[in-house]
Amino acid sequence: MGSIIVVEGLHDEINIKSVYPSAVCVITNGSAVSEDTIKLLKELAKTNEIIIFTDPDSPGERIRNIVSEAIPNSCHAFLKNYECRSKNGKKVGIEHAPKEAIIEALGNIYKPTNLPDTISNNELFELGLNGSNESKILRDKISDHLNIGKPNAKTFLKRVNLLQLTKKDLEELLCKLK
Repeated sequence: MGSIIVVEGLHDEINIKSVYPSAVCVITNGSAVSEDTIKLLKELAKTNEIIIFTDPDSPGERIRNIVSEAIPNSCHAFLKNYECRSKNGKKVGIEHAPKEAIIEALGNIYKPTNLPDTISNNELFELGLNGSNESKILRDKISDHLNIGKPNAKTFLKRVNLLQLTKKDLEELLCKLK
């Protein structure tokens, strides 16, 4: 069994292969992931681990959601926004990430579990991570600390459950990061 890395574009693949020359990548060619690409990934998922490694921006999140929905047992790798900015600071992407950031991201793969959820949406509300004016800021701080991208509230809930974090874990993180 091997690993297949799902990326957005050719330049992302080139940068990954500069670090891992034998890496096998599937390029989505942007956020409009084709049915053919999904069919290919489903077939590859039968005998390979699928790692979704997209840019930390809205199109990257869209791709991650589309592929995750089609292949629920996909693994996830994340880059922090500031780790992959272009030299002029106007673009964000894996193609701009330094080797060290790629090594760290692909060395910290989040694998799905079949374990029950450890936290509910109501608990996110109780912690102020959803439904308040500061929710996004708090989620972003925790997300940055955990290196899970910058998800909205619904995706944040999925990712903290993926990590099997509890309400107590998030309370401790909030205290630490405030």
